[in-house]
Amino acid sequence: MHRSPERDHLGPMSVTLVLGDEHPVVLDGLEHLFRLEKNFKILARCTTGEETLRAVRKHRPDVLVFDIHIPVENGLDVLKEITKTKLPTRSVIFTAALNDDEMFEAIRLGVLGIVLKHMESKLVVQCIKKVHAGEKWFERDSLTSAAQKLVQRENGVRHAYEILSSREIEVIHLVASGLANQQIGKKLYISEGTVKTHLHKIYDKLHVDSRLALALYARDNGLV
Repeated sequence: MHRSPERDHLGPMSVTLVLGDEHPVVLDGLEHLFRLEKNFKILARCTTGEETLRAVRKHRPDVLVFDIHIPVENGLDVLKEITKTKLPTRSVIFTAALNDDEMFEAIRLGVLGIVLKHMESKLVVQCIKKVHAGEKWFERDSLTSAAQKLVQRENGVRHAYEILSSREIEVIHLVASGLANQQIGKKLYISEGTVKTHLHKIYDKLHVDSRLALALYARDNGLV
């Protein structure tokens, strides 16, 4: 895979960044912060959503750090385009405040970190290191209880799809909709005995012990 010159001289643990905020003083502060850290490289500073998107397309940084309220083309539009075009850049929101709708949409569009501007500067660095490593970083203070539940549901869905087969997922959907084993068998063109076998495997994998517990698990973890 081709690597840009900017990445080559930084070493294997380097983190390349694009910064986006309408206020130059915020960009100055972020740039100063990252220059104090090892293995960070700022590839572009942007003050509008359009500039931010162009910079991400051009430089393909490891992480985009930006305010979702950036003007002209707002942050949600930037995220939608990054998702649509499957750019490899991971996104971190650095903003003063988020309402529930913005937070839900940002998480749905793949944001992996949220840091509020009133938090300690060291948390920004920690967040970006975590996100660069493929993890998520949502400080409790930056999330409403509703958003925390959304993150929990997304994690639950991901975990379920990692450990369950597609057939087992289908069985869970039908159990949660209230169908009996015989009805599930007819829907899936399998025997009632096979349905029972799938259910026992699902119970073992998800550590539940009944149809009700399974239905509740499916609801609480975003499977239905």
